[in-house]
Amino acid sequence: MILETIHSPADVKALPKEQLAPLCAELREFLVQSVSRTGGHLASNLGVVELTVAIHRVFDTASDRLVFDVGHQCYVHKALTGRQELFETLRQFGGLSGFPKPRESVHDAFIAGHASNSVSVALGMARARTLRHEHYSVLALIGDGALTGGLAYEGLNNAGASGEPLIVILNDNGMSINPNVGAVPTHLGRLRTKPAYYHFKKWYRGLFGAHPMENGLYRLSHRVKSSLKKAIWPGSTLFEDMGFTYLGPIDGHDLDRLIHVLEWARELDGPVVVHVNTVKGKGYPFAEQNPDRFHGIGPFDPETGLLKKSGGEDFSSVFGAALSACAAKDRRVCAITAAMADGTGLTGFAKEFPERFFDVGIAEGHAVAMAAGLAKQGMIPALAVYASFLQRGYDMLIHDVALLGLHVVLGVDRAGLVGADGETHHGCFDAMFLSQIPGFTVLCPSNFAELRHMVRQAVFSITGPVAVRYPRGGEGAFRDDTADSPAVCLRPGKDVTLLGCGIMVNHLLEAAELLARQGVEARVVKLNRISPLDYETLAEPLADTQTLLVAEDAFGAGCLGQRVTSILAEAGKAPRHVILKNLGKTFAPEGTVPQLEHSFGLDAAGIAEAVMKERDP
Repeated sequence: MILETIHSPADVKALPKEQLAPLCAELREFLVQSVSRTGGHLASNLGVVELTVAIHRVFDTASDRLVFDVGHQCYVHKALTGRQELFETLRQFGGLSGFPKPRESVHDAFIAGHASNSVSVALGMARARTLRHEHYSVLALIGDGALTGGLAYEGLNNAGASGEPLIVILNDNGMSINPNVGAVPTHLGRLRTKPAYYHFKKWYRGLFGAHPMENGLYRLSHRVKSSLKKAIWPGSTLFEDMGFTYLGPIDGHDLDRLIHVLEWARELDGPVVVHVNTVKGKGYPFAEQNPDRFHGIGPFDPETGLLKKSGGEDFSSVFGAALSACAAKDRRVCAITAAMADGTGLTGFAKEFPERFFDVGIAEGHAVAMAAGLAKQGMIPALAVYASFLQRGYDMLIHDVALLGLHVVLGVDRAGLVGADGETHHGCFDAMFLSQIPGFTVLCPSNFAELRHMVRQAVFSITGPVAVRYPRGGEGAFRDDTADSPAVCLRPGKDVTLLGCGIMVNHLLEAAELLARQGVEARVVKLNRISPLDYETLAEPLADTQTLLVAEDAFGAGCLGQRVTSILAEAGKAPRHVILKNLGKTFAPEGTVPQLEHSFGLDAAGIAEAVMKERDP
């Protein structure tokens, strides 16, 4: 096995040329077998095998800086940089991250998990290199999907004008970026990316000295060439008009050509875009035929491509079905997603109401602003978005939605701890920042029945902006529908009050049982609405509370527990003892949700233990 001999990029560089293709085949088999056991992002990684090998053949990522966009295509990179043996722990608690993490390796230049920032980050690194008079290459690897985000164009616009030596590798797997690809551009791309072409162009530039653009003859020939290219193939001018040298499109699975093009891009000593066409899921038929399903997948049988554990109903699918039911009753209801139709449960809505379904790509800020426009003109837009990605639309939530009090509905998916994707994907901020925005109503269902009820409330009963936030996965043991009241007491008790919202109430109820075995009577109070929140909402369920514990999978600063205790203190009803159970100031790593909850003391045992410590310090 060639792959077993690869312990660092130096080993990739040392391989004889004839062993590179077999290495790529072994990498694909390695990916399929590894991800089939742990789950993870498969199709995107299968598509960049040759590209990643070529990068490590040409560059040294210990000193050269390779910035991934999103980063779910970094598995091959990790396998080639000394982390093969860690793939058994991929995306597990204390194990190998599924995204680039500088803490793991010097070869990971920057953290990644959200889209469209790579060019901006890479430009900052390139400018730092220039200012510090250092010498290394800087690369940004960005997919066509990430180019739907406006930040990517802000970065490209500034990078092209900067003149900084910077290589942007556009990994185009046919999603949207360049519908112009066909016989003519492919032919021209092959001509431009042949070594003979590089050598001729380099020789021709050399005829006019170190600064050829200062020579009138060279400028004339350059203008003629550019005019002809624009006339024949206008699709390449987007990047060139920004100031980049454009190379491509290139077959992303032709290893020899990739290596030659990357070597040429490195020599150009300026902003360069290398446009690479790849096949998502390349080499594994099930992933090639269904790349969306194999983008992020749980453990599966590599022989059949079938999941080892079939997924059942979850909060996302219930939200989508509930919104579809609302849309059937009112033609003003429409749905928006930011490239996550399946993940947010809107696939059924899209099929049933295609004219009222809008996928805006990876552009959450735009999605929020567009929702505001829809609402202003009389529609009822519902944006389903992962909590961690909603952060990217924060300014629009304030400026475009809240200031006008517009009736925009947010389905905040993956709220709270999410699991294996780690700190870039946990939804631990939305409960705080949404509650801080004036006029926002924030609802937290504990189960599927309450979610259906709250979606109807959000669409038809509540005015102004409203968010319904719910976790990833299924519901817990608590199944009663108590959504009509903003706060409800689920269990009486005189010794301590346990307060929470959403599915956290399952742990609170179990903790109350554990405490009862130790002679402690625990009251359990559930908040269905965390904003607006006032003393009138809290007065009855928290009456006579002397010891209060508030549990939540959010950060400590500005959390629900702080707000509740502040409200009680202002009313002169502050409990004598307050226990705040949350994430504190720590970003949660990868791991299953139960593992993470246990590590932060947010499971039933941790909550009960915190109460007993307070009673008997």
